[in-house]
Amino acid sequence: MARYEEKKQLKCSFCGKTQEQVKRLVAGPGVYICDECIELCSEIIGEEFEDVGVDIQMDEIPKPAEIKNILDNYVIGQEKAKKSLSVAVYNHYKRINSDIVTDDVELQKSNILMIGPTGSGKTLLAQTLAKILNVPFAIADATSLTEAGYVGEDVENILLKLIQA
Repeated sequence: MARYEEKKQLKCSFCGKTQEQVKRLVAGPGVYICDECIELCSEIIGEEFEDVGVDIQMDEIPKPAEIKNILDNYVIGQEKAKKSLSVAVYNHYKRINSDIVTDDVELQKSNILMIGPTGSGKTLLAQTLAKILNVPFAIADATSLTEAGYVGEDVENILLKLIQA
């Protein structure tokens, strides 16, 4: 009578290699995938998404003065905010489109925090900028954002709103 000494070999569900033939085998519900297949999938997906990037030329982006003039048509007052936003948006596109990295010039990433009373034009400025630049825009109430597991809206919902925009 033959003894059953051989353990059941776990195999990759995609390539069929055994656990001993690969560095790592990740288990899913009833399936396994090896590190080599994960790497291959990552390369395939990476190649597909290489060309998805935004290809905006600097001559397509309005100059800061032009952006401010358009904002002037929609928002009364808030001159400092309009100037700051116009320059920040232009510099953002300049930074993401810069192919040449030199030691002389380094374009830093910058953020803008707009604060002010209700009705002062913060949302209108952001919406108008999004329309000018043809980019998605989503509004979310930050007071309702929480970490996963707590009462309130999760941060992932903002991403969903942007995808749907």
